[in-house]
This record gives sequence, C-alpha cells and structure tokens, in this order.
Amino acid sequence: MRKLIIMFIFIAIISPVFAQNASDESIYYVNLPVERIYPTRDGYIIQYLTQSGLKLIGIPNEWFVESAGRADMVQLPPGRDWPSISVFYNNGDFTHLRLYVHASRGHWTWGSMPQGTDVSRFFEDRESFNLQF
Repeated sequence: MRKLIIMFIFIAIISPVFAQNASDESIYYVNLPVERIYPTRDGYIIQYLTQSGLKLIGIPNEWFVESAGRADMVQLPPGRDWPSISVFYNNGDFTHLRLYVHASRGHWTWGSMPQGTDVSRFFEDRESFNLQF
C-alpha cells in the first residue's frame, strides 16, 4: 500500500512536466479603442485612431455568421471602455477578432454612411485583417 501511495505522488509530481506544450507558438492580441462603427450591407466599417489620424477598416459580414468565424460581436451595456476591438494573432498571422460595442444602435458610436457611398474598397481583402498603426 505504501509503494502504491508513493507511486501516485511521484506520478502527480512528474506528470505536469509532460503535459506542458512544447511548441514555439506565440499567441498575442492587440486591443484598440474604436471611434465609430458604420454598418453597411457588406459588413462593418470600423473607424479607429492611430498616431497619424483616423483610419477606416472593413469587417465582412461573413466573418460574423460562419461557424467558428473570424469575428465575434459582443454587445455590452454603457461604459467607457468600449467600443473597442481586440485582434488576435498566432505566430504573427491573424486568427480572429472580437468587436465590443454598445448594445443600443442609437448610441453615438454607431454611425451611418451616406447613401450611395462606395464602401467596396474596405472589403476587397476578405481573408486577412491588416491594422495600420
């Protein structure tokens, strides 16, 4: 019985060493405050602030509806920390993003594009997401 207890203690101490992930993956994210969100028929155009001024980038609608899609929208109650966007990378490659927004579309952070505006240039590359800083 004593040998069995010692063996279990030894296994409990040694097993975490083998359970560690030995890969060289580097997973990180970038979180940016969002100035405005413009819903369009093709997706959402996000306006964010950089060192050189305001930038616009598009997120296609397909990213939100596909199973295991590339984007999630999290609707939150009023607060000062959102809207914001978190972009996740694995080994430097874009994997997915999370958009934190105000739940009410009447909030000032939700905008609207003027009718007839050509927004197709924001949705040309539907495979990657390249933020400019």
